[in-house]
Amino acid sequence: MLFNSLLFLIYFVIVTANYYLLPHKFRWIWLLIASCYFYMYFKPAYILIIFFTIIVDYIAGLLIENAKGKARKLYLCLSIVANVGVLAFYKYFNFLAENINFLSAGVHGPQIPLVDFILPIGLSFHTFQAMSYTIEVYRGNQKAERHFGLYSLYVLFYPQMVAGPIERPQHILPQFRKAIVFNRAQFTAGIFLIAVGMFKKVVIADRLALFVNPVFDHPHGHTSLELLIATYFFAFQIYCDFSGYSDIAIGAALVLGIELMKNFNAPYLAHNIATFWKRWHISLSTWFRDYLYIPLGGSRVSFALMCTNLLIVFTVSGLWHGASWKYLVWGLIHGCLLICYHLLKKANVSINGWKFLKWLITFHLVCLAWIFFRAYNINDAFYIISQIFTGNSFSYQAAHIMPVTEMAYGFLIVVLLLLAERYLPAAKDYSTGKKLALTVSLIIACYFLGIFNEAQFIYFQF
Repeated sequence: MLFNSLLFLIYFVIVTANYYLLPHKFRWIWLLIASCYFYMYFKPAYILIIFFTIIVDYIAGLLIENAKGKARKLYLCLSIVANVGVLAFYKYFNFLAENINFLSAGVHGPQIPLVDFILPIGLSFHTFQAMSYTIEVYRGNQKAERHFGLYSLYVLFYPQMVAGPIERPQHILPQFRKAIVFNRAQFTAGIFLIAVGMFKKVVIADRLALFVNPVFDHPHGHTSLELLIATYFFAFQIYCDFSGYSDIAIGAALVLGIELMKNFNAPYLAHNIATFWKRWHISLSTWFRDYLYIPLGGSRVSFALMCTNLLIVFTVSGLWHGASWKYLVWGLIHGCLLICYHLLKKANVSINGWKFLKWLITFHLVCLAWIFFRAYNINDAFYIISQIFTGNSFSYQAAHIMPVTEMAYGFLIVVLLLLAERYLPAAKDYSTGKKLALTVSLIIACYFLGIFNEAQFIYFQF
């Protein structure tokens, strides 16, 4: 079910109203049923995949807690293998088969048949959240959950199960147990965040998509200027699309009295690539930090090993985003940028007092990497880059995409977004009255300026 649809509005009102009408002891049942319906709206049969991993990890958590010695690690490994195995089959089987078939064809070898199926929505997100549970139980940071229904709700909780934030069990499970009383300030803050997220999605992201999609889908038919504008616009399209989803998810949970972690913190205002990754998709960045980077040794090892660890983490991060070489390259670019950042720090090279220049360099390096993320394939990505840097056609063919006035409007809302994130107070700093007034203003803006084509959120595919 899409957040930017009339159906979700009806669903949200019904779920929220019944949640507060029900006694506390029945609320988890209602939320679990509502969450199952929310997910099954996409493709009902795929709920069976989630139930398989839920059962495996629920049992694994109990076994890990009660076992001793090597048996604990064995149960953890079996749980991880089950989760990664499901993810690998649905997300990477065809990618591996295609590459093996390509190599095999060169020596006239046998071909692996491809499997025809649709990738389950949000598989990477709820797989990583499920893995967090067993890892935290193994580390002793979380007691094994005895209540099967509450554990199921931890994986299936509808606001964040499809595209995060990727939560930790010790943050969410205790909240499901707490008897939540309706809180007007919290409810208002949640509605305000939903309005902010909807504004980002339908007014900014989906409007920029009207320019971005035709250019990136057919790059050879566009000029260098159009390719450059599309690159800038995509950077803000994906940010507003994904952070918009996160805002709606966090807001929808807050309306129910449940707090989710912050997933974005003005990443395009970062002055270096390390700060960018502390502000972009925070729940995933911290997941890789805690469960992959630090276990590999993190920064406590030699500089060479630390650089290797960074490349491993960002290679995995790239593949997490998609089974394609373009995502792998995108991840490697960011890994290399972070290595360069640490090399400059190690050499005590700094540009003191040049905040604007550092911001400008960081932003454009991120945009350069986004080209590989958005392009149809690697060949298109290299073509777009070559045209931007060496192309001699910097004309704008408005008839091919959108009028100049619409394109200028796109730049205007991007600038206003950056200024708002730089100078306006954080959402939590507004009074309840101001939040109500801003919520009404945002809803009116969405109604008159929004693109209501029920475009899917970009990160649903991951």
